[in-house]
Amino acid sequence: MKSQLSDRINNLPVSATLAMAAKARELKEQGKDIIGLSLGEPDFNTPDFVKEAAINAINENYNSYTPVDGYPELKDAIINKFKRDNNLTYDRSQIVVSTGAKQSIANVAMVLLNKGDECILPAPYWVSYAAIVELAEGVPVEVRAGVEQNFKITAEQLRAAITPKTKMMLFSSPNNPSGSLFSEEELQAFADVLADYPDIVVVSDEIYEHINYTGKHASIAAIPSMYDRTVTINGVSKAFAMTGWRVGYIGAPTWIARACNKMQGQVTSGTNCIAQRAVITALEAPISKIQYMIDAFAKRRDLIL
Repeated sequence: MKSQLSDRINNLPVSATLAMAAKARELKEQGKDIIGLSLGEPDFNTPDFVKEAAINAINENYNSYTPVDGYPELKDAIINKFKRDNNLTYDRSQIVVSTGAKQSIANVAMVLLNKGDECILPAPYWVSYAAIVELAEGVPVEVRAGVEQNFKITAEQLRAAITPKTKMMLFSSPNNPSGSLFSEEELQAFADVLADYPDIVVVSDEIYEHINYTGKHASIAAIPSMYDRTVTINGVSKAFAMTGWRVGYIGAPTWIARACNKMQGQVTSGTNCIAQRAVITALEAPISKIQYMIDAFAKRRDLIL
């Protein structure tokens, strides 16, 4: 009955990440000794202090629909986190909480891209980026960087990829999957190029910011000329081992945040109430509370290298 399905779903690829994870589970069920390297999922439990906050929220009867874009208290915790960790100043109107950072990215693509608009994707990139762009009827434009460039495109490559149809640039730093990190100087070089193209919006996925061993993390939105044209994506899945809790968020220009709120209001509405209350506690905690996980990942990284 494939012919009765929409072209949209027929043309949409299956998530390669989820397909690999399913294959790993299948092989494990067959008794094979498998190490799955597909999902970006810490093998730690969610920290006890976060779980306790969720239990308290249940006991305090948080069970109603939440504001579409997140509890005000969670927005405040996100605002403080952005200021503390990223030197970014936002207000509540610029924050939207979603069901994971993936939905945050999808919201942005849906509200910005028209049919035929191009989105630059520095490669390698997380496999869902291209599918999300295509779902929004945009055109993904890959700009490749190999190992000889430490998997990081240059400002010159960025300029060469821009066309009159370019509407968006989407990248992650630290990068998924390579782990490479764009330095402040490299981000400034991008900003210098983009100064000639004021209508291009940059979407910076920073969910791996704390699992980083190659330099100081920098946010491109912290560059003054980029603040009003950058959407910063983050969430709690990686740093806090909360993948299944499904909470992501954006800091963005108000006009983009309002559009994402409108989009989300017609798709999922607000994120799970219990998870949101737990995330308030997670984000208010000092980074030292999750340092044990960061240190363990560092030892594993050193072993593999």
